[in-house]
Amino acid sequence: MEIESTGGPVLLREPTEGTPPVVTDQSALAEACARLAAGTGAVAVDTERASGYRYWPKAYLVQLRREGSGTVLIDPTELDDLTPLKNVLNSLEWVLHAASQDLPCLAELDLHPAALFDTELAGRLAGYERVALGTLVELLLGYTLEKGHSAADWSKRPLPVDWLNYAALDVELLIQLREKLEAELGAQGKLEWARQEFENVRTAPPPAPRAEPWRRTSGVHKIRNPRGLAAVRELWQARDELARKRDRAPSRILPDSAIINAVTADPKTVEDLQALPVFSGRVQRKYTANWLRHLQAARALPASELPSPSQPTDGPPPVNRWADKDPDAAARLSAVRAALTAIAEDRRLPVENLLLPDLVRRTCWRPPASTDEDTVAEVLRAGGARPWQIELTATALSKALQTTAS
Repeated sequence: MEIESTGGPVLLREPTEGTPPVVTDQSALAEACARLAAGTGAVAVDTERASGYRYWPKAYLVQLRREGSGTVLIDPTELDDLTPLKNVLNSLEWVLHAASQDLPCLAELDLHPAALFDTELAGRLAGYERVALGTLVELLLGYTLEKGHSAADWSKRPLPVDWLNYAALDVELLIQLREKLEAELGAQGKLEWARQEFENVRTAPPPAPRAEPWRRTSGVHKIRNPRGLAAVRELWQARDELARKRDRAPSRILPDSAIINAVTADPKTVEDLQALPVFSGRVQRKYTANWLRHLQAARALPASELPSPSQPTDGPPPVNRWADKDPDAAARLSAVRAALTAIAEDRRLPVENLLLPDLVRRTCWRPPASTDEDTVAEVLRAGGARPWQIELTATALSKALQTTAS
């Protein structure tokens, strides 16, 4: 292990036992799984994806570390059968940092934890203001991790040695970090809260697809009219289809800024479109006829097929409009927020971890007919709040809603 000390936190440049070779064949996988099975306790887990480079958010590297087993690096793209890994991992507790980011791509490999400890979520519940992995490792363990490759293209092959060092260090100290955070949560009386939160993350279903994902195009707020929004939708959908086929991040096919620029400029010819930034580039020029066809298709749509200027939603309107639309709801939200903030400050945890902001807004916008504590508790339970959250907040929410009742 290469360590650099300057009197402060110790800088780790590579793992304790060195960086292991990447497992890329079934024989090496069998050997690695035997070592993992012989280890003890929970297993530290991390993945590396190629966000910003590839369309599909799959794992291009899986990092594992268990007491008595050492570190294992696995390239799932090179392996036809991960059954040996599944047989070991799916019966263990996993320790991850920001687990919700990694669990979906691991589930695609049919890898699922029997139990979970999320060090980022644990840090939030313990009251730490900054909960990045490197920050918590430095604060609680006295080490600084080598940084620099989180945004790399992990689909690249072969993976550079310094990237592998970085990836291996991500699981090097997770088990020790878990032990520190578990002790801290226990001392604060929050360990049961954390267990409920971890289980909620572990069992969470995949998020429902967005009804109109094109509305998340950066800069779409600049487009005010339905015809222009239809053009954004057409270009977004055409880009998404091409990105899927090529397994490229949509932004690398066509940046959001180029979509908005094209809709604003409203070019009528290929030459007009190619005169715009981005579209004038060598690579883009061969696609401009395709983009123009979609702009023309938007112009030809009947009015009945144009999108609404505002995004359909089943939730309350933006909070900044509440005072005008429903002053009573605005008063309820203000009172409830004040009550939750007081509880969060007293318990040393972020208010958004005390109750989901969306659940708070929905409850205040359309409160139950009865605002007694039991009814409010049931509303929170139906909205996905965990028992510890309900226990802490139901009484305060009931009082706040009753105080502001008109």
